[in-house]
Amino acid sequence: MRILIVEDETGLQEALIDLLEGAGHQVEAVSDGEAAVHRGLRGDHDLVLLDLMLPGMDGIEVARRLRGERPRLYILMLTARGSEEDKVGGLDAGADDYVTKPFAAKELLARVEAFARRASTRPPESEEIHVDGCRLDLGRCTALRSGEAQEAAQEVVLTAREASILRWLHHNRARAVSRAELLERVWGAPGDLRTRTVDMTIANLRQKIERDPRDPRIVVTVKGIGYAWGDR
Repeated sequence: MRILIVEDETGLQEALIDLLEGAGHQVEAVSDGEAAVHRGLRGDHDLVLLDLMLPGMDGIEVARRLRGERPRLYILMLTARGSEEDKVGGLDAGADDYVTKPFAAKELLARVEAFARRASTRPPESEEIHVDGCRLDLGRCTALRSGEAQEAAQEVVLTAREASILRWLHHNRARAVSRAELLERVWGAPGDLRTRTVDMTIANLRQKIERDPRDPRIVVTVKGIGYAWGDR
């Protein structure tokens, strides 16, 4: 699984990283609530190991914000508090489960593996997006724009790369995405590569999905940065 650890105790954070990476998981770690929300909403994690007691924003508020934006994200609360009230508070905020510190490594790994089994059996999240009169099916790599007046709707085929661009922009729709980031995330190329490939690909994509490619509403240009999802 792709796991985000949110733990401000350095020793425990490092131990969790070693434990989970040793079990074959991909791990990222942050130390405070603000960073947890930032990475949790931007990243593609499957599971968040979330400490209840954090500097600044506490784990309850982090869980509430992540759950509101990413309902399919698993959240496992880590807490030194053992009271029923704290456990219920975490679950009410959106946590799927909790473990109380100190916990055994085997127990934590068993909880994580349980989430992995659940993730492998649940149906995939729909990748159909309706935006500005266009239905984008990113899983099937198609786009269908409603016809104007008597014109029939026309379905067009998207390339896998065009679908990946739309997927990344939509996933990160709260911010602008640089050309360098698209090169790295979509093309798997170095971000500092000097090329017009990104701009040319998006120009072609706009011809397929935009009502008026000269005035794009789905993939918009952010001057000085790159591109962003237009429908907010």
